[in-house]
Amino acid sequence: MSFSRLSRFITTEMRMSHIYQPVMLISLLKNNGLRSSKDIAREILKFDESQLEYYEEITKKMPGKVLSNHHIVERRDNQYVLKGYQDLNEAQLNGLIELCQQRLHAYIDSRKDQLWKARVMSLGYISGKLRYAVLKAAQFHCELCGVSHNVRALEVDHILPRKHGGTDHPSNLQALCWRCNSMKGARDDTDFRKEKERAALRREGCPFCRVRKGDIVQENPLAFAVYDKYPVTQHHALLITRRHVETYFELSHPELKAVNDLALAMKARIEAKDPAVRGFNLGANAGAAAGQTVMHLHVHLIPRRPGDMEDPRGGVRHVIPGKGRY
Repeated sequence: MSFSRLSRFITTEMRMSHIYQPVMLISLLKNNGLRSSKDIAREILKFDESQLEYYEEITKKMPGKVLSNHHIVERRDNQYVLKGYQDLNEAQLNGLIELCQQRLHAYIDSRKDQLWKARVMSLGYISGKLRYAVLKAAQFHCELCGVSHNVRALEVDHILPRKHGGTDHPSNLQALCWRCNSMKGARDDTDFRKEKERAALRREGCPFCRVRKGDIVQENPLAFAVYDKYPVTQHHALLITRRHVETYFELSHPELKAVNDLALAMKARIEAKDPAVRGFNLGANAGAAAGQTVMHLHVHLIPRRPGDMEDPRGGVRHVIPGKGRY
């Protein structure tokens, strides 16, 4: 690769959506043109302020606090001072550094793969591919506070923890920044022992609590989709929760996510089956006054095609005659 080719690429051809390309090239140029993916990842990490913020918090809460309690260090504003440092000569300093290195390497050797298990747990023991899919679905923003991944590191959180029966299905995963994930872990007082009972709730006589397996066209752990037996248009689908719950407003966060995931999957499925579809009406009736007749939450996904009615303007406003146009 010639100098002119590389310089032309860097100055005029390189399209950047992040810092990755120039950092990788710098790493290769400084190291005889050969670096492992892990080496390059370490170089990228040096620029990641969100990770820096994470370890600043770790420093304050863990080693800084412990060493302060033992009167080894003293905190002054945002700095730590090693007590008695000025009384140590060079040989003593080197000796103490060597002792720390010995303890450090001995600990690393004793823990091996367990050393960073806590950080792996925060990612949910899930594959990189699934992690990326969850972050992409959240548009790389925290789903609680909305902060971007460029500002604060994001983690993939199990909404219902695995130890309480939560699965690795995307409907049970959400993107949280490390700060929100930490707060959720400390402050969430949900009694998860009741979640399995709630999820298994069925009602005798409810037609949506006894849908035949063969009628289901799309599903996930918390919801499923069927085609409406009395369709408004062709391929009219119903998105139904497995748990017997009456209205949209009673859904849990995981159920909301599960229904939304089904809506997207069914939209794609219907469009693939019928290229004439150009739009959808999506909605649920909540309560008898709103027209609900089956008291088990079901969301209508109604495909729309040009010409299926004379004037479609107003859409769902037509649920009350005469109010669709204004």
